[in-house]
Amino acid sequence: MAPLKVGIAGLGTVGAEVVRLIEEQGRLLSARSGRGIRVVAVTARSKVKKRSVNLRGIDWAKNPLALATDPTVDCFVELMGGSGDPALSAVEAALKAGKSVVTANKALIAKHGVRLAKAAEKHGGALNYEAAVAGGIPVIKTLREGLAGTNVNRVYGILNGTCNYILSRMEQEGLTFAECLKDAQRLGYAEANPSFDVDGHDTAQKLAILASLAFGTKVSQSAIYVEGISSIKPEDLRAAEELGYRVKLLGVAVRTAKGIEQRVHPTMVPKTSSIAQVMGVTNAVTIDGEGIPPITLVGPGAGGAATAASVVADIADVARGIPSAPFGRSVDKLRDTKKAPMERHEGGYYIRLMARDVAGTAAKIATHLAKEKISLESIVQRHPDGIDPTGATKPAPMPIILITYATHEDHVRRALAAVQHDKIINGRPQVIRIEKN
Repeated sequence: MAPLKVGIAGLGTVGAEVVRLIEEQGRLLSARSGRGIRVVAVTARSKVKKRSVNLRGIDWAKNPLALATDPTVDCFVELMGGSGDPALSAVEAALKAGKSVVTANKALIAKHGVRLAKAAEKHGGALNYEAAVAGGIPVIKTLREGLAGTNVNRVYGILNGTCNYILSRMEQEGLTFAECLKDAQRLGYAEANPSFDVDGHDTAQKLAILASLAFGTKVSQSAIYVEGISSIKPEDLRAAEELGYRVKLLGVAVRTAKGIEQRVHPTMVPKTSSIAQVMGVTNAVTIDGEGIPPITLVGPGAGGAATAASVVADIADVARGIPSAPFGRSVDKLRDTKKAPMERHEGGYYIRLMARDVAGTAAKIATHLAKEKISLESIVQRHPDGIDPTGATKPAPMPIILITYATHEDHVRRALAAVQHDKIINGRPQVIRIEKN
């Protein structure tokens, strides 16, 4: 059988590593795929830029669209990034030409995945995107193929290494969010403008893809409730430690009677859980399915070598000729996402209040919680550290930490709104949801 001829658009860290892997692992890939795999053409923003890979003997296309429609290319690999052009137009052109496409572009799949899957089905090519979620962890194949006969009830995980690194450092060293973010930027773990990561949007794009695979719904990032980690304080992490929890930014998609609940937010997880052990820039995904114990996949979520390995695995699947619907079923079988309202989320909550040291404060807080039928698992009242930071002579606010039993989100919101209305606390309450095993 003739070798699979590959064209690669984008020669950054991942693209260059893909070229190197295919060159160095050619015999192994050929043995495992049943045919050879050869990079025949590439394109990137700069042709003269020095790269750590040998491109001799490989054609240079003038732009991504030209490469996508090149008749000598069987498989178009998109590693440029971004949800718009040139990535979108090039991928669509390749699919319409009957070619298979491999991409690591989470933004593209999260926004246009259904549209591109429809084009792949119509014209007979594959659309593979393992590297788009959790880098080197084979979670796409696990959901789409490995668990094809399992009814998934919940999928959740640590999907952003930057946030996990920051929260790990804050916990281990008692540093503030700002201090850890600055260090993450210095080390290259965070962008100069880190908002896409730390505000939860990167995780949301990845969760949208996982939810579609898990529940057979159309990809819909707009159906996801999103909170970031910038509000997390060292005192929250200390309290979590004392209470037997660890704080992680999780993406969670769960089947409920009211629809598919999809949410991204800081979460307290039991320290005994598998996902709580995942520290630093590492990613992890846990899948809960009927009839099987939870499966947790752990590994690198980014980086040239890990991401490239997933890209090459997808290319090998194309070479084998293994047909697979991009989202595990044909597009016409994907249901519209029924967004479960976040107000009806049910679970436990960590609440930290800075209560004013006046008579009756604790009683008023308890009264408002009782009105909303919120039961408390524990309550911790601490003596304030030092003096009032304003320098006033009045007593400093006293931290009160509450852990609730399972209750509804709207009950918590109403109770805390009433507490704030009574002006018995300083600032905004800190609320962190608790995710049980």
